Amino acid sequence: MRSTFMGLEASKRGLFTQQTALYTTGHNISNANTLGYSRQRVNMQATQGFPQAGLNQPNYPGHLGTGVEAGSIQRMRDEFVDRQFRQETNKLGYWESRSNAISQMEDIMDEPSQYGLNAALEQFWKGLQDVSTNPENAASRKVAISRADHLAESFRYMDKQIKTIQGNIGNEINVATNRINSLLKQIAAINKQVQEVEPNGHVPNDLYDARDVLIDELNNYIPVSIKRVESGGNASAVAEGSVTVVFKPYGTDKEIELVNGRDFATIEVNGTVADPSGSKQINGNDLSNVFSSIQVSGLGTSETITYDQLEPGKGKMLSLIDSYGYDSPGGPKGYYVETLADLNKLAVKFAEAFNKMHKQGYDLTGVQNGLDFFTTEDGLPITAGNIKVNDEFLKDPSKLAASDAANEEGNGKFALELANLQSKSQADLDGATFNSFYQGMIGKLGTDGEEAYRLNMTSQKLLVTLSGNRASASSVSLDEEMTNMITFQQAYNANARMITVVDETLDKIINGMGRVGL
Repeated sequence: MRSTFMGLEASKRGLFTQQTALYTTGHNISNANTLGYSRQRVNMQATQGFPQAGLNQPNYPGHLGTGVEAGSIQRMRDEFVDRQFRQETNKLGYWESRSNAISQMEDIMDEPSQYGLNAALEQFWKGLQDVSTNPENAASRKVAISRADHLAESFRYMDKQIKTIQGNIGNEINVATNRINSLLKQIAAINKQVQEVEPNGHVPNDLYDARDVLIDELNNYIPVSIKRVESGGNASAVAEGSVTVVFKPYGTDKEIELVNGRDFATIEVNGTVADPSGSKQINGNDLSNVFSSIQVSGLGTSETITYDQLEPGKGKMLSLIDSYGYDSPGGPKGYYVETLADLNKLAVKFAEAFNKMHKQGYDLTGVQNGLDFFTTEDGLPITAGNIKVNDEFLKDPSKLAASDAANEEGNGKFALELANLQSKSQADLDGATFNSFYQGMIGKLGTDGEEAYRLNMTSQKLLVTLSGNRASASSVSLDEEMTNMITFQQAYNANARMITVVDETLDKIINGMGRVGL
């Protein structure tokens, strides 16, 4: 026989379930602007009908409904879109960092410009031409030597600034390493909380969201994938479990675990040179300490990831390494390393060629003084970082060789020959002139910068599209939540009204029956 109070129970369940839905709607509205928050939904389901199967079950034509219950509270996510989003985040992390690195170098070289190295070269050649027309004039000699000094200073300035930015990138590698380790630790900590909560039947949706935000950020630095591991116990069917974070070395079938449940590994980005403490970790202080490997330790193992095992075009970490410099069989490579090498090559070959020719001319006193015009402060081999004009010429401009014959003060033919070096191809510079070699460096920088900017913008646009796809599934729509709020409120009111009806029915049964004739 059915219970007299059965209707009350069904409506009470309805009240509680609609109340849960209202509270969840309120939670969604409160977190409409929370980063990484996923819209949550109450999965309502009918409770088990009456009567249940048994020998003494009453006879009914069918099951009598007993109401509704909240089966689970589930967050709305699309794992396929999440995976696409993270893959594009890898690319954006790489090209955004690449674009920034090249942009900083463009600011240093600043070409075309009236103050750059190219302009300094042009002014230097012009100064020599002026000397050739009036070799006896002390003022023209001083101007030519002053312009040579400015040219050497331009080499030194550019070398110093490029090395400063390279050092900053090395320091950024160290900062990125620390951030990656922090992210791995935080993901493991959330896994630990999830493993403690899920076996009790609860679904910690907000923990899942926090963990996904961390995984998204981690993919900005290095490309990783995740595997879900069930928590067991009395876990809900919609529980997502803990995650195992995996890095797959490029070109191999190997998988390196970075997070496994509540345990996590740490990484160290090592270079080729150890400091006095024995550490090889890159920090930007020693520019000869270029990237060698990433050392992964923890989780009971130790793994080494080399440069060729980092997937091209993926992740901010690889972009920083490509800019800063890395070890290779043919010697150090990398954008800043190679640019500095080209700048050094230009400075060295320019100084060698000019010094060799200058020694063949005659100064204002009519002799070949045999002095190197370009030298260094400390006597070390010339580089872009230490090239300078010999102090002898700064003190005495008459020592500048302008004549092609002895004791001919008015002969400026040799100064013209020195100036004509600008148009002579240099075998050591792949057949280019000094000016065209530098212009080639600028052209390459412009092309690379344009490519990095274009791919950066392309990745940003794709990421915006994927963010929209993700938002359509996961983000909170206030209009939708307001509609849900009204729907659940009306259902709540209807259940409350149903309880009133049952109450009136019971009142009639309890207080109105058995009183015939009264």
